[in-house]
Amino acid sequence: MNTDNTNTSSTAWHLLMALPVIAILRGIQPQEVPPIADALEFAGMHTLEVPLNSPKALESIHWLSQRKQYLVGAGTVLTVQQVDDVANAGGKLILSPNMKPSVIARTVERGMISIPGVATMTEAFAALQAGAHALKLFPADALGLSTIKAWKAVLPDHTKLLCVGGVTQHNVSTYRQAGADGVGLGSSLYVPGVCIALLHERAKAAIQAWCDPGGSCTQISSSV
Repeated sequence: MNTDNTNTSSTAWHLLMALPVIAILRGIQPQEVPPIADALEFAGMHTLEVPLNSPKALESIHWLSQRKQYLVGAGTVLTVQQVDDVANAGGKLILSPNMKPSVIARTVERGMISIPGVATMTEAFAALQAGAHALKLFPADALGLSTIKAWKAVLPDHTKLLCVGGVTQHNVSTYRQAGADGVGLGSSLYVPGVCIALLHERAKAAIQAWCDPGGSCTQISSSV
């Protein structure tokens, strides 16, 4: 975590990094949120991202933010106004597909965790300079596993890399072994209309895959 820049909730950061496996719920509708969130919680997955290009995304984020067991944030956040909208809805986590300094700065100002998407070393250093708390390596499958090790050799020691794009429950352990500090699962985990039982099974498999290589996962129950 970039500790020089932040009023971000340390509890939220601790919750994220205790089990840094993020469920990306692209396309979810508000009426689907309760059963989907319950299935993920029962599987042990507590960090949920609702991309803003989902139907009524802010409504879903607001509902989740009222439940203390979840760390909820927004994905596909592209503008400063969207950062404010998510903050007002109760979100605590901002993820973007790109690196925009103004979005990062506003996220930090609003006391949320900033994880911008980066695809080059230049973007990575610029994001950290702007105040990002962690970096989203995106698209991870296109950049390749070797990128993780190469970047970690030159980025500041505290830098956390989360891999998103092409991550599935079947390769989560591979990313962790390569040095990833976290992962986000999208369509391999959730698509609109997915069977609840299948969602639960996928989430459990992803968590198990993340925990097994290092043997370390901490389940936390606390307000964020």
